Parts: sequence; C-alpha cells; structure tokens
Amino acid sequence: MGAARTEHAVVIAGGGPTGLMLAGELALADIDVAIVERRASQELAGARAGGLHSRSIEILDQRGIADRFLSQGQTFQAVHFHLALDISDFPTRHNYGLGLWQNHIERILAEWVGELKVPIYRGIEVTGFTQDDTGVDVALSDGASLRAEYLVGCDGGRSLIRKAARIAFPGSDPTVSNLLAEVEVTEQPKLGIHRNEFGVHSFGRLNYEIRDGELIYLDGGPLRVMVTERQVGAGGEPNLGDLSAALIDIYGTDYGIHSPTWITRFTDMTRQAASYRDRRVLLAGDAAHVHYPAGGQGLNLGVQDAVNLGWKLAQVVKQTSPESLLDTYHTERHPVAAIALRNTMAKVALLRTDDRTNALREAMSELMCMDEPRKRFAADMSGLGIHYDLGAGHPLLGRRMPDIDLITEGGPLRLFTLLHGARPVLLNLAEPGGFDITPWADRVQLIDARYDDAWELPALGAVNAPDAVLIRPDGYVAWVGDATEMGLAEALTIWFGPPAATSGPTHKQT
Repeated sequence: MGAARTEHAVVIAGGGPTGLMLAGELALADIDVAIVERRASQELAGARAGGLHSRSIEILDQRGIADRFLSQGQTFQAVHFHLALDISDFPTRHNYGLGLWQNHIERILAEWVGELKVPIYRGIEVTGFTQDDTGVDVALSDGASLRAEYLVGCDGGRSLIRKAARIAFPGSDPTVSNLLAEVEVTEQPKLGIHRNEFGVHSFGRLNYEIRDGELIYLDGGPLRVMVTERQVGAGGEPNLGDLSAALIDIYGTDYGIHSPTWITRFTDMTRQAASYRDRRVLLAGDAAHVHYPAGGQGLNLGVQDAVNLGWKLAQVVKQTSPESLLDTYHTERHPVAAIALRNTMAKVALLRTDDRTNALREAMSELMCMDEPRKRFAADMSGLGIHYDLGAGHPLLGRRMPDIDLITEGGPLRLFTLLHGARPVLLNLAEPGGFDITPWADRVQLIDARYDDAWELPALGAVNAPDAVLIRPDGYVAWVGDATEMGLAEALTIWFGPPAATSGPTHKQT
C-alpha cells in the first residue's frame, strides 16, 4: 500500500459479516468507504458460526441479494430458545431461518461488496488511531496510515477500536467454558446432543439436510465437536491436546481426533459497550456486544447493527443530516442487543443439569408451548419483533415495514424492491397525488399505490391500515399518517435532513 497516507470518508476495521454489510450499505449511498482486514483473504479456517434469522433474511431481501444466500443454505421454520419455537405462522415471506455457515455468508457478502467496488486492505491490522474535530488518523500494522472522517470498529469481541477509544464494556464474567472444533476422527461417536452433570456436549457433521423439519447429517467431511470444559478460566488458545483431554474426561475416549481445521474456546461472558460511539469512532457487531452463542444471535445482531448505522452515517458524511443523527444508532440498537444478551443468559441457565434447573426447563417448555409466549420470544429471537421507540402512535411506528404486494400505476410491485438502493420511501396508500415532498425529492421516493389486504405484524397481530407511511432505508417505519394527521415535515427533517427549500410537505385536501 506504500507509506503515503490515504484518505477515505469512512474506514471500517474488520471484514467479517458486520464490516462487509456496513461497507455495502455505505457504498450504496456513494460513500468512499474502505475496509481494513487482518486476514490475507476472505477465506475462513472452518465453517465458524452458522445461520441467518428471519429479519436478517428480510434485510438482505431489501437489498435484492437474499436469493444469493437462500440458494446455498437449508431453511428451517423455527428459532431455538431451549426448545424449538415455530415461526411458520409469522406474517413474513421469510417465516424461517437459514442454515448457512459463516464462511459462506462472508463469501457472498464479500462478492456483493466487490461488485460495489469497495477497497479492502488485506493482511493489515489497525494498530491505533487519534481523532480530532474533522476526522480520524488510523495507524496500520504496515507502518502506513489512513485518514477518515469516521472510523467504525467491526473488529470483534476483543476490539482494539473499543479499547483504544476507552469505551467501557460492562457485563458479567464467564461461568461456562466450551471448546468448539472441526476435526477428523478414527472412531465414530454418536451424533447429536449429550448432557452430563457439568454441561452439554455435541457431535455433528458440517454437511446436513433439513427433511420434514428434522436435521439429517450426511456422510463425509469433518466432524464438528463441542464440549463443555469441567473448569472455567483456562487461558491461551486451545489446541488438540486440550480437546482430547476434555473428550476423555467426558467419554473416556477422544475418538482418535486428528487433523483439526480449527479449534476455539468460547464462554458465556456477557458484555455490552456502554456507548456505541465516541465522537468520530463507532462500534458495531461483536465489538459492541458479546454473549454465549446459543440461539445464533451474534452474527444477526451485527448485520442489523450495520444496516441501522449505514444510512445514518452516509447522511452525516454527506452533510445532509446533522451529526446528532448518529446518536440514534446507540439509542435504537443498544436496547435490542440488551434483550438478546438477556435471552442468551437465560438460555445458559437452562442448560444446567441439576434437578432444579430440569424442573425450571420443564416449566418453561410448557409456557413456550402457549401461543402468546411462543410468539413473543420467537419475535425477539428472529428479529421480527424489533420496535424502535419513536414515540406514541400507530403500531407500525418504529417497526419493520412488511413486504406487502402493492398495486401501482405501473403494475404490481413488492415493497422491498423499493429499498434495493437503500433510499427512503414515502408510501401513499390513499388518494394519488395527495402529498408534495418537493423539498426532499432528491432524497425520498414518493410512491402512490394501493394495498387491499389485511395488515398484520409478528407477535402483535392485525393492525389498522395506514393511509401513508414513511419508510427509512433500513426498512423501519419513521412516520404513519392519515388524511388529517400532521408531522410529516418534522419526521422528514429528523431522519433525512432539513428541506432543500423553505416550503415543506403538504397534504392536499380532496
């Protein structure tokens, strides 16, 4: 890269799913963004995490790229608390999760980001930074530096960006420690989940199919092994000897494990950044929150952090919106992650194997079989129940906009197709031509359409049909209006900047 300083509007530290998604969002807004990634290539050693929840699939659909992922994974119509919670009756086109390992998710995202011409500085790490009133100087491991208006740390749970920004990371220390590995074996263990007096363990294959809702392992390929360690607090990176010892401790044999693709240790340490922003430095994904991986929340939280932040950061960089818009990133996303952290802590508690926990797990299972609790927890875990507090009003306000089938002058149209370019939409479902948003016409699409079917939201059920909705680029509803309601000019200004002219939007009376 050379010794000269290179400038970008935004630099992202970390090229995992969160960093890639954020880069794509910024590139769609024509922001000069670059990623700094310590790996020399996008390849991951091993499959790593797996799975996309329903709301994450919707977000990818909003950008027109969901089919790239769906074509390579296995769908399943449930989320997992301590038992499977059915989401097949949820009102969404994507009433399922997607079984797809992280290495494939990253590869597909990287291909998309490549199409958007985002530069990635590979084989290099951010080693530090200094920020001033106009930007951030980012020091790199090769001795060069980058200058950016904003720096975003998407660099994982041990985030150097978070530590260097001195952002507090409060939470709880680990109580459970697990080893996770992909290995070859000379003896075949019994596949599935096993329990003993100090934890849960499992064996599975990376190659599988979902048949009639059942997980079917396919022959061939490495074995995925997860074991709970007897003691918490072992330091350093784990090796094959550590895994062998843990297996012998549990099963009396290590099944002749050999040729590991990768081995890692994870715990139930649960922490969340006290602030997602320090002036011109922001955090997203695991850099902002860490937790036990049960339920597959982490990758999905990170992708959704990125989509919440991307359009806001783009508008601030363009000086369309004031810097205060970035404060809404923390305000909205911190509570969402806090709920996920609470739920994963509860799941860890339910994994214990003593008699009292067994009794609690049975009681919780009875509760979760009831319709309302099932829908409430499944909506949280799938991301479909996210509700940003944008004030009182219609139930749609602050919630995801459903992907409804619109009838327009040009023919039928899926709503999500209007969000492919990550531009906001004012959707008028009343009398055509009823709104004039000329001062925001360069930023907001105005669509006249009809929708004649019922409106339904996950966990909430039926809601009254609105006359008009203002939809943010991330797919959440910023304003709901009818023939008499005011407030559109204020909502447009808050979310998409002040008007380009003195006249504001008006509702034409009929």
